Amino acid sequence: MDSKLKDGTNAFNQDFNRYDQVNKLQRYRLSEGDKDEFDEDYQITTCDFRDLTEGGEAGTKRFTENFGKSLEDIGFAILSNHGVDTALYDEAEELTREIFEDYSLESRMKFRAQRHGSVNQGYFPIKETTIIHPDMVEGWVFCRRAFDLGENPDYNVNDYWLDSKFERSFRKLVLAHEKLFTPLMQSILGYLNVDSSLYNSKLAKTNFGFRLNYYPPISKNESFEGGRMLGHEDVDLFTILPAANIEGLQALHRGSMKWVRVNAPPGSIIINTGDYMQRITNDRLPSTTHRVSKPKDAVLYDTPRISFPMAVYVWEDELLEVLPGLDNPKYPPVRAEEFHTKITSKYYGDDYANSSALTSR
Repeated sequence: MDSKLKDGTNAFNQDFNRYDQVNKLQRYRLSEGDKDEFDEDYQITTCDFRDLTEGGEAGTKRFTENFGKSLEDIGFAILSNHGVDTALYDEAEELTREIFEDYSLESRMKFRAQRHGSVNQGYFPIKETTIIHPDMVEGWVFCRRAFDLGENPDYNVNDYWLDSKFERSFRKLVLAHEKLFTPLMQSILGYLNVDSSLYNSKLAKTNFGFRLNYYPPISKNESFEGGRMLGHEDVDLFTILPAANIEGLQALHRGSMKWVRVNAPPGSIIINTGDYMQRITNDRLPSTTHRVSKPKDAVLYDTPRISFPMAVYVWEDELLEVLPGLDNPKYPPVRAEEFHTKITSKYYGDDYANSSALTSR
């Protein structure tokens, strides 16, 4: 194993805090360890999205309060009755499996990830999601530019996809999730007593990172140091994550400094807040640490784990600034691209923040 990656299994997040653009006082080992403590009783709040869409004033108030409190406490919430056709999730799981199991590594490597604007878009081989830790996952990231949304007259599907059928199918899913951007953000702003329409224009056809994660089966006799994905925080406003087929997602509660197992029912959506959100809310809503572990049930070791999170960003030239009305702002305004790439330089190398970038829409 490369020494850099080997060191990553023993590193702590604070070893890389020079890259962070928000306050992260928690200290944790990037890889899971035997001394990690768990709160087995903590249950992440499930919020009924129909309260927001069909519940009138009382329902909106109930959803806003439940959603906001859960995000403020642990940075995670679960959505039920969200209105997205779960058949899209079944299709996405099968197509993700096809991409990583039926196509050769050589064909995937033709789309090796490179920076487009703020986003490192493209294919990531196993153990190469970052340069600081040997994650046991293959990934593929598609930002808005990768989809044929009628917004780029020079769009060429072959620049981004192994086959156009994948773009057509996943486009349906990202468009379904896009409908959640504004109501979720409005609920967050309402919880903070900020003008709920403040981000409406920023989130209209905004950029995102849609990621396919393929965690290969775990041999029962294989040494598996450090779990499936390192502890980290997302960079975005919030992430939309359909519940995965295999358990393993864990969140770190900053209050107790114990790990919480994120158990979401099939068909539900997990929401978690990221660095953009912590910045604009003046640390009120945390960018919460999470990771992916082996399943507790060894019977599941032979089944690949598949997930497809969608990280919600703003375009590179937008300013991230503390929301009006929040007392004693800790952070000055910053251009989103500068903020984003400085943080992700810890994953992709110091030159990442200085790279020339495609910023056209």
